[in-house]
Amino acid sequence: MLYYLFNYLDQYYDIPGAGVFQYISFRTAMAVILSLILTTIYGSRLIKILRAKQVGEPVRNLGLEGQMQKQGTPTMGGLIILLGILVPTILFAKLDNIYIILMIVTTVWMGVIGFIDDYIKVFKKDKEGLAGRFKILGQVVLALIIGWTMYFHPDIVVREQVSKTIDNGKKIELHKRGNEYYYTQDVKSTLTNVPFYKNNEFDYAKVLKILGAGYEKYALIVFLLFVIVIITAISNGANMTDGIDGLATGTSAIIGITLAILAYVSGNAIFADYLNIMYIPHSGELVIFAGAFIGACVGFLWYNSFPAQVFMGDTGSLAIGGIIAAFAIMIRKELLIPLLCGIFIAENISVILQVSYFKYTRKKFGEGKRIFLMAPLHHHYQKKGYHESKIVTRFYIIGILLAIITVVTLKLR
Repeated sequence: MLYYLFNYLDQYYDIPGAGVFQYISFRTAMAVILSLILTTIYGSRLIKILRAKQVGEPVRNLGLEGQMQKQGTPTMGGLIILLGILVPTILFAKLDNIYIILMIVTTVWMGVIGFIDDYIKVFKKDKEGLAGRFKILGQVVLALIIGWTMYFHPDIVVREQVSKTIDNGKKIELHKRGNEYYYTQDVKSTLTNVPFYKNNEFDYAKVLKILGAGYEKYALIVFLLFVIVIITAISNGANMTDGIDGLATGTSAIIGITLAILAYVSGNAIFADYLNIMYIPHSGELVIFAGAFIGACVGFLWYNSFPAQVFMGDTGSLAIGGIIAAFAIMIRKELLIPLLCGIFIAENISVILQVSYFKYTRKKFGEGKRIFLMAPLHHHYQKKGYHESKIVTRFYIIGILLAIITVVTLKLR
């Protein structure tokens, strides 16, 4: 909103300084600052409201040290994160940008699913919350909305090198790299970035190349399947990671910073050309959303670090996971997620392995056995006697390492 206001003032009244809102870097910085202010200052007020409404976290006794002391700690703190993301985004981003629209939809959609889950747990006194099948259904529907929009929306394109002889009614531009000249054009495409591969690009349509001629018409199905798997996996992974104070919040902030860097270079023609990666027109606006996301996570960490004054609940964790997955898909870096979101993936896998192995051994030997002392993975280390703060700090270090490696893959082929 402020972008349009100041753009109008600069255009018609030539007010000094109004033109600064044209710069993504300035609006991103403002989004970060406003998000931090909202989450830290107004966050404390929301915590007081949650306490007054007795919105306490129902804690199961799992035999973990210090666990029962958290009984009654306010939950649904994810509302603070949603506030810190949505308000700066609406104020500083271009609201007619399709990428921003999709990210707002993702934030609200996943936030509502998480809120319903928390509401059932807290007010209906049902510790199971929203049935898992309904969570999955919500995630799948969101994935279909995102995938379908990305495939068909005319503003979602990538810039590809083409032959001058190609003429499909779209503008062809001439560029120079060194002593060589080449032509580019903005086209609809199912291409995405893939790490460690020479050309750094992968086409979803080619998954079905074995079907022979005409396989391209099934590209939408393959793309939608990938989007569904990525969104459900990362959303649930973030939910699994939200088990000890500050773990999911800080890890998400690290991922958010990395995604902001990836979005900036992907949405900037100069950097994209220098790094020889896919240039995605109009996607640079996502950096502002990423700034708001980072500010919201860091600001929430003010209250969520050990000992936590508030828990984000599923309102926050499901939204965070959905945001990260959708963001990566939109900047076509979703195949980097297994590396960037390695902690989320590890938490997910630890639960899958634990449950599967327990069922297998119970069926074969009559007694279930476990791989980990407890799943998700962070609880395994708690059972081994590590303090929460030590676990969180070490997971942060691993997250930073994975983030650095993810950025390096842009040139490592």
